[in-house]
Amino acid sequence: MNQTRTFLLFALLAIGYVLWSDWQKDYGPQPPPPPAATTSDASVPGASGAAGTIPSADGATTSGKPAHLITVTNDVLRLTIDTRGGSIVRSELLAYPSEPRTKNNPAPAPARLLDDDPSHFFAAQSGLVSTQGNAPDHRAVFDAAQDSYTLTEGQNQVKVDLTWTGNDGIKVTKSFTLTRGSYVIDLAQRVDNGGSATWTGNAYEQLQRLAPAATKGWFQSFSDPSSHSFFGAGWYSPQDKFDSLGFADFVKKPLNRPVTGGWIEMLQHYFFVAWIPPANESTVFSTSVNNPNTATPIYLIRALSPSMSVAPGQNATASARLFVGPKLQGTLDAVAPGLELSTNYGWLTAVAQPLHWLLSKLHAVVGNWGLAIIVLVLLIKAALWKLTATQFRSGAKMRKLQPRIAALKERYGDDKVKMQQAMMELYKKEKVNPMTGCLPVLVTMPIFFGLYRVIMESVELRQAPFVGWIHDLSAPDPVYVLPVLYILVMLATQWLTPPAAGMDPAQARMMKIMPVMFGVLFFFFPAGLVLYWVTNGLVSLGQQYFITRQVERADLKTKTS
Repeated sequence: MNQTRTFLLFALLAIGYVLWSDWQKDYGPQPPPPPAATTSDASVPGASGAAGTIPSADGATTSGKPAHLITVTNDVLRLTIDTRGGSIVRSELLAYPSEPRTKNNPAPAPARLLDDDPSHFFAAQSGLVSTQGNAPDHRAVFDAAQDSYTLTEGQNQVKVDLTWTGNDGIKVTKSFTLTRGSYVIDLAQRVDNGGSATWTGNAYEQLQRLAPAATKGWFQSFSDPSSHSFFGAGWYSPQDKFDSLGFADFVKKPLNRPVTGGWIEMLQHYFFVAWIPPANESTVFSTSVNNPNTATPIYLIRALSPSMSVAPGQNATASARLFVGPKLQGTLDAVAPGLELSTNYGWLTAVAQPLHWLLSKLHAVVGNWGLAIIVLVLLIKAALWKLTATQFRSGAKMRKLQPRIAALKERYGDDKVKMQQAMMELYKKEKVNPMTGCLPVLVTMPIFFGLYRVIMESVELRQAPFVGWIHDLSAPDPVYVLPVLYILVMLATQWLTPPAAGMDPAQARMMKIMPVMFGVLFFFFPAGLVLYWVTNGLVSLGQQYFITRQVERADLKTKTS
C-alpha cells in the first residue's frame, strides 16, 4: 500500500466517521414518545428513609413573596442566583470569551453555561423536602441581605447566605461559597429546628436543561465542532466508573440507583456542570423528563441525599459541591475522583488522554498550540520511523516487481489460482512482504482518530491562535490555506509514487481526483486537525523521497559492481 493510498484511507475513514455520527443523530433509532406520567412530581426513596415529594417541573412558588436575582463574582466566575429556590440560573466564565477577540470586538462577552434565557434554559437547583411538608424546595423564595457579592482584593472567598423561615420554627440557611481561582461552588443547607417536634427530611441537588438546538444538516455540521461532541447527562460511581445518557435516551434508559462517592453532571462541548455530593454519603441518582410531549422538553438529573433528622433546638447541615466550568484535563480529578472523564473521548480514551497529556507538555515548552501539534507530529513520526521506513522500502521493492507481475498476468490470463501461486513464489524469491505496507496504517490509525478527538474536545484549543490568519485552531481555516496545502502535498505524493503497473485507467484518474475531493472536504475540518494532517503529509513525503532514492541508489550500486 503506497503512501497516497494510506492518506486517502485515513481521510475516507475520518469523513465516514463524521458522516456516520451525524447520520445517527438525524436518522438513527429514535425513542418512543415518553409517557405522560413522566411529568408528575417525584417521590423518590432516599438512601435511608423516605423523602417528601420533589417537584419535577417548576410550578407556583411556596411563598407569596416576590423573588429577585442576585449576583456573586469571583475572579473566574460570575453567577446569577434566583432567590426563588436559591437556584443558580446563569453562569458566566470570565476567562472564556463567547467568541474570538477581533479588532471590531476586542472584548466579547464571557461564555455563558447556565442560562435563564428560555430558549437556552439550563439551571442548577437544590432544595430540601420533608414528609411533614415544612421544607423549602427549589421553588421556595429565600431572603438575601444584598443583591451583589464580589470577591475583593485580599479576599480568598466570597459567601452568599440565603434564608427561609417556616411557620413551625424551622429555619433554613442556604449558603454558597466561591473561592478565588476555582470553578467549584460549595453549597451548605443548614436546618435549625426552633420548633417543638423533630424535623425529618432530605436534601437534593439537580440539573435541568433544554437540549441544544440541532444543526440544520450534516454539511453545516462540518464547520461546527460542537456538533460532534456529546451533549447529555453523565454520572460516575467508583464501582461502574463513568456512564452517560444522551437526551434521546432519557426515556428509554432512565437512571435510578444509589451511589456512594459519585457525582452527576450535564455535559456539552468544552464545558460542563456537575453536582458532587459528599463522598461518604449514599445518594440516589435519577433522571426524568419534564414537559415530554411538547416541543421543549426539560431534561433532569438529580442526586437525593440520605434522610436526616433534626431534634428541637438542634441543627444539621447537608452539603454538596457544584462545578461550573471548562473541561480542563489534568485538574479535574483533584476536584472529584473520575471527573477527568467528563472530557468524553468514548472508546478512544486510552489513546486520546495520553496524546492530550503530551500535547499539553509540548505547549508548555513552545507556548503555541499549533506549534505543539507540529512537534507532536514530529515526535510520532520519529517514533514510527523504522516502521514507516519498512513500508516505503516495501513499496519501492513492489514497484520494481510490477513489470514482472504484469508479465505473470499475461502468462496466466484468467487462471487466478496459478497467478496467485506464481506471485507468492516471486515475493518469496525477492524477499518482499506485500502486507508490510499495511502495518503502519494499523498503528497510526488510532493515533489519528485519538488526536482528532483531542482537537475536537480540548477546551485549551478553543479559540487558540496559531499564526497570522488562523485565530482558532478548533474552527476551519478561514482562508483555506491549510486545505490547499494538503491537496498540494497529496498531489506531490502521487507524483512521487506512480500508479502500480496494470492499474485500470479509470482507477488511475480517480486516484488523481480524490486528493482534491478530500481536500475540499477538509475546508470544513478544524484547522488544528488539518495542520496535523499537512505536517504528517509533508514529513511522510520527505521520508518517502529519501528512502525511495536510497533504494534506487542501492540498486544502481549493485548493478554497477
